[in-house]
Amino acid sequence: MSEAVHKDYIGAKFGMWLFLFTEILLFGGLFVLYAVYLNRYPEGFIAGGGELDVRFGAANTLVLLTSSLFVAMSITALRRGEKRLCSLLLVGTILSALIFLINKYFEWSSKIGHGIYPGSEHLLEIPKGEAVFFNLYYVMTGLHGLHVLIGMIVLAFTLVFVIRDKVTGEDWVLLENAGLYWHLVDVIWIFLFPLFYLLLH
Repeated sequence: MSEAVHKDYIGAKFGMWLFLFTEILLFGGLFVLYAVYLNRYPEGFIAGGGELDVRFGAANTLVLLTSSLFVAMSITALRRGEKRLCSLLLVGTILSALIFLINKYFEWSSKIGHGIYPGSEHLLEIPKGEAVFFNLYYVMTGLHGLHVLIGMIVLAFTLVFVIRDKVTGEDWVLLENAGLYWHLVDVIWIFLFPLFYLLLH
């Protein structure tokens, strides 16, 4: 019986790592696209990057790093049998994700309010390189934001399973897989932050 559980655990872990690999390929392709256009339109990218507020990016970086710490601690807490602490840490992770999305909402709203969004007349009037920069900005940060939202939902379901004792210190692979996904979301942002907010200032 224990051997079957062990096999299920290995299979679940392998499946998760395979899924994460496809996500890395997706964002890796976008990073390559960013590099190609940066090389082609360096002045436009610098101009576009200068219009982004580093404070938004820095705040979201701090929030995501904290959330990753919370989810890692939640796994340790569950394996030690500290169900309540695990639940509280998962709540903290979910709230951190919500803060990230709210922060991103205000950042996007500020840009949209100035007419900077895909397909806007403003982007048609500015130099092509700068327009490409903002289109990539919306695509890449938007796709990442979608992953944050998905991560929130996954973590919320995991939290329910922890509360109902369907995920325990003896059977915690679901929580670990959710944590791996969340760490990937964090790592992707660690690359997005300098590319859009720091490199071009």
